[in-house]
Amino acid sequence: MQNNPVIVTAAVLIILTWLRYAQDLVVPFLLSLFITVIAAAPMGWLKKRGFGPTAAVSTVFLGIVFIGLLMAALLGGSFHAFTVKLPEYQEHLRRMADGVLDWLSSRGLDISHSVIREVIDPGSVMVFANGLVSSIGEGLSHTFLLMFTVFFMLMESWELPDKLAGMETERSRQTVSRLVEVIDSTKQYTSIKALMSLVTGMLVWLGCSLIGLDFAILWGFIAFMLNFIPTIGSIIAAVPAVLLAVVQLGPMMALAVAGLYVAVNMIIGNLIEPRYMGRRVGLSTLVVFLSMVFWGWLLGPVGMLLSVPLTMVSKFAAQANENTRWVAILLGPEMALQKASDADKVSAS
Repeated sequence: MQNNPVIVTAAVLIILTWLRYAQDLVVPFLLSLFITVIAAAPMGWLKKRGFGPTAAVSTVFLGIVFIGLLMAALLGGSFHAFTVKLPEYQEHLRRMADGVLDWLSSRGLDISHSVIREVIDPGSVMVFANGLVSSIGEGLSHTFLLMFTVFFMLMESWELPDKLAGMETERSRQTVSRLVEVIDSTKQYTSIKALMSLVTGMLVWLGCSLIGLDFAILWGFIAFMLNFIPTIGSIIAAVPAVLLAVVQLGPMMALAVAGLYVAVNMIIGNLIEPRYMGRRVGLSTLVVFLSMVFWGWLLGPVGMLLSVPLTMVSKFAAQANENTRWVAILLGPEMALQKASDADKVSAS
């Protein structure tokens, strides 16, 4: 009865339905948990240097508050100005698209403007960028609740290793060991990914500023957030900035902006990031895309941003159990990576 697939499927569907209708509660909690996991790295660093729990948690928490206030101050003006000019950009992009269609018509390729607009509307990309930042702002709007949750999670995380050690018995040793492995793997992945995303965002901000593109800090912030979605995220982040460059600076400078994104993501994503993360945290491109669609449907735009970390937690949990390791293999990029991981474990033992 316990393993009845019908009951399991029904339970999963009920949980998913509850999550979808409880976004206002779930999203702030997930953001708090996400921030806490990232903050675990500096917490561990302070702990190794003799800081007590109160001093370490207070230092990290104040750092989080300072970074949040700094981001709000830097982004607030740019976001408001971009929202005001958004209709103008949309109309300009539509006129440019109509001009291209007219040129194609003059060459004998007659295409209906209305049909193309229903399928491809360049202005909608700018609306997506605007909506993405708005949704993040809404998720962070419960500032009081968010900050208190992060603070208490940080306090709890200080005692978590001792609690896990206290849970360990002869019968539960393997379960506790797997739980520790999942937590450590998630913490390592999220911390490194956050650092790489921060570097990506700063490079995009600096590059767009040097090129002269408006709202450079906004594009840097979007690049930082979407870099948590491998491969697909960098493409999504680049599109609105490139379209704005076409409107503001012309096609040639738009190519320069596109080249900036390609260069940054080649250096960070293909050279630096794999060196520190290793291959074992990989997900297949299809899984990345499907997880983004699924978590976006379930939790909105914030779910899209957290889709890969949430899927990575599922992968780590599946990989830690012999009975569910096949799920981790399916989520991974290729079978060879799993074999390499198993070979590393054998050689290490």
